[in-house]
Amino acid sequence: MTLEIDVLTLFPAMIEGPLSQSIPGRIQEQGLATIRIHDLREFGLGRHKSVDDTPYGGGAGMIMRVEPVVAAIESVRRPESTVILLDPGGEVFRHDRAADLSLRHHLVFVCPRYEGVDERVRAFVDLELSIGDYVVTGGELPALVVIDAVLRLLPGAIDALSTAEESFSAGLLEYPQYTRPPSFRGMDVPEILTSGDHGAVARWRADQAGDRTRQRRPDLLSPEDRS
Repeated sequence: MTLEIDVLTLFPAMIEGPLSQSIPGRIQEQGLATIRIHDLREFGLGRHKSVDDTPYGGGAGMIMRVEPVVAAIESVRRPESTVILLDPGGEVFRHDRAADLSLRHHLVFVCPRYEGVDERVRAFVDLELSIGDYVVTGGELPALVVIDAVLRLLPGAIDALSTAEESFSAGLLEYPQYTRPPSFRGMDVPEILTSGDHGAVARWRADQAGDRTRQRRPDLLSPEDRS
């Protein structure tokens, strides 16, 4: 199955470049995903293709109008589509949501700009996602984060063992990793990793993942696992 993705944005170049490189680019070349990028300006109103206006009630900034955004959504939406609005007030994006989205057939990403979208746009989306408790200049960068996280989970995208053992896959941060040289400025690779005892290595990694998570991200653990 090929995952289809449509991105609705006022700045297509912000999406095109990153998704043509590295793993996302290879995934598309392999036919595992098809990504189409649409300029929201094409759905703008009037001679000047307007997509925004001042907010009712006053206030700073401009608001993206409902008509062009909804027209763009409806131009690509199908029965199996999941339409996603990138928004600071949305569900915080996590690994389990990435895994869920990697199983869908068609994803549509709506990238807001300015002060956001007219509230009525929300009636036409299925999911709102945030990549954290901060604000960036538009939805393009958050969309790239979500798309990249989803693409790498597609079957055949990368080594299955890599995704099985990385951070958050089991609700924990990933264990420490080392490569050559065995010693650097007084810091040595733990002997157990060069022991050849695969069972001991697996136990060490599990312990380290638990310890690191308790120290850095206790919020990922249940209360009984935090101590």
